[in-house]
Amino acid sequence: QVQLVESGGGLVQVGGSLRLSCAASGFDFSVYSMGWFRQAPGTEREFVAVLNWSGRREAYADSVKGRFTISRDNGKNTVYLQMNSMKHEDTGVYYCAAGRGFSQRGADFQSWGQGTQVTVSS
Repeated sequence: QVQLVESGGGLVQVGGSLRLSCAASGFDFSVYSMGWFRQAPGTEREFVAVLNWSGRREAYADSVKGRFTISRDNGKNTVYLQMNSMKHEDTGVYYCAAGRGFSQRGADFQSWGQGTQVTVSS
């Protein structure tokens, strides 16, 4: 019954912005850290951002720092990823994940969404 459903992906030009959403259900969202990961074809899955249960502690991959912002609304059981100044290398499938601790490792997250495609064009 645990579900994480990403939305908001699509095609965007270099320098543009997208806002991803992840709607959670089936667990106590408010006590979990929430993270975003991404995977491009031929590459390993990589960490993007994480936010703790309260929304007051966050961490970002160096590649997105200053451009992406993670946030959450515990009243709506939703986590967001605002992506600005997008680059070609931001292309990939973006996954949200829930974990019991504040971590940047995929193995530390217990639940995963199906992913949403983000494509950055020239």
